[in-house]
Amino acid sequence: MNDWIQEAPIGVTVCDGEGHVTGMNLKAGQIFGKNGGLGLIGTNLLECHPEPSKTKLKNMLSDPPAAPNAYTIEKNGVKKLIYQFAFRKEGRPAGLVELSLELPAVMPNFVRK
Repeated sequence: MNDWIQEAPIGVTVCDGEGHVTGMNLKAGQIFGKNGGLGLIGTNLLECHPEPSKTKLKNMLSDPPAAPNAYTIEKNGVKKLIYQFAFRKEGRPAGLVELSLELPAVMPNFVRK
């Protein structure tokens, strides 16, 4: 991964078209520390997700891919936005990216025209 991505204050996890984790930045390693952290590189993320998450991820890896999956979670008083999307290479499904962003307790919302 690029240096700036490695140091970014958001978790970035990437997997290939079969679900094998090919990269994680430092923040993602911290987020998943209890599950192996950066040691998860090379493992299959489909094996560590229960249903219905596993099916959603498989659908995003299909051709054509399902729409991105976005949701918020709250754990230990920390609210996060999780955004998962597929990417393609040479017109074929090539993998997924997951972004994990910590959200402030109060956040402005600007409606622009």
